[in-house]
Amino acid sequence: MNCSQFIEAEKAQQRSVKRACELLKVSRAAFYQHLAGPSPRARADADLTSQIRAVHKESRGRYGAPRVHAELRHLGRRHGRKRVARLMRSAGLAGRAARRWKKTTIPDPAAAGRADRIRRDFTADASRLNARWCGDITYIRTWEGWLFLATVIDIASRRVAGYAMAGHLRTELISAALGNAVAARDPDPGVIFHSDRGSNGGFNQSSQHCLSDRSQGTRRQLRLVSSS
Repeated sequence: MNCSQFIEAEKAQQRSVKRACELLKVSRAAFYQHLAGPSPRARADADLTSQIRAVHKESRGRYGAPRVHAELRHLGRRHGRKRVARLMRSAGLAGRAARRWKKTTIPDPAAAGRADRIRRDFTADASRLNARWCGDITYIRTWEGWLFLATVIDIASRRVAGYAMAGHLRTELISAALGNAVAARDPDPGVIFHSDRGSNGGFNQSSQHCLSDRSQGTRRQLRLVSSS
């Protein structure tokens, strides 16, 4: 039995409500408010909270108070943003902030500068297949951690000429992607491979990177170029 139930029992037996409240250190105003039930403001807050929960759930938990407030206005529910924020705090709801951008392409200060041999010309041209390649690395989140995908793209056709995947960002990943492209396309000597100025793309080797095709006993020379 809580305080309100005890005072109600005392009141039912025609005993002093004032005396019961003094003994239990409960204000009579609070007791009579309990008897009257939730106030219109409390009922309105409960209804608004249910609407806030619905909007927050529909956003998959991404929306904070400002966006929930804007969505409620769009639905015709005009309420103060501070009120929406207060009810969200009371309900334990909060938005998820966007992840801060992390720069992943960091130039290698020890790498030698190389000329841009394609002169920023990334125009597709079907007559120049296997003449200009470009590449980059993509980060893929998996259940086992980050997977790194290195791709080699033919600028003339916009098609992937080769790729390689690994759980690391070492030079071997890019070399494997280039080897896959050479095995698939069998280009003529002199094809230019264009990459950014990350330490991986620079290979930490010479500007002329040679791959060997052991099946045919020939050597394919790729001129690796970097640009900012």
